Amino acid sequence: MKTKHIISILIALCLSIQLLYAEGDAKSHIIHLTKETFLTKVMNYKSNPNEWKYLGDKPCLIDFYATWCGPCKRLSPVLEELANEYDGEIYIYKIDIDQERELAQVFQVSSVPTLLFCPLGENPQMAKGALPKETLCDIIEKVLLKK
Repeated sequence: MKTKHIISILIALCLSIQLLYAEGDAKSHIIHLTKETFLTKVMNYKSNPNEWKYLGDKPCLIDFYATWCGPCKRLSPVLEELANEYDGEIYIYKIDIDQERELAQVFQVSSVPTLLFCPLGENPQMAKGALPKETLCDIIEKVLLKK
């Protein structure tokens, strides 16, 4: 009897842990882009190579990062916070430069992290380095949201 009770408790605990991890993933508002999704969500540089034409319906911030990069790792939780704080107002995208080398070349990403800020109807602006949250908020407010 005790063994069945312990097994039931362990199963319930495992299910609870799975549920917590699933909810954590669902709460993330950061979108990881591949070349294919970039071409449909951000810019199709294949069909329109000479002109910036942002395809999104909201401004976006794109983080070009690498998994081995220390500053990128420190910036990641800040971007998660911003994605939650600005949910519904902007998109926050991430592009792994080791997986998406062509995108890194197209945007001449020579160091990581590199951030691309894409307002609606205007050319993008680029910044290099792990900027502090206050600076990122300022750029989001002034450049992306025009507040």
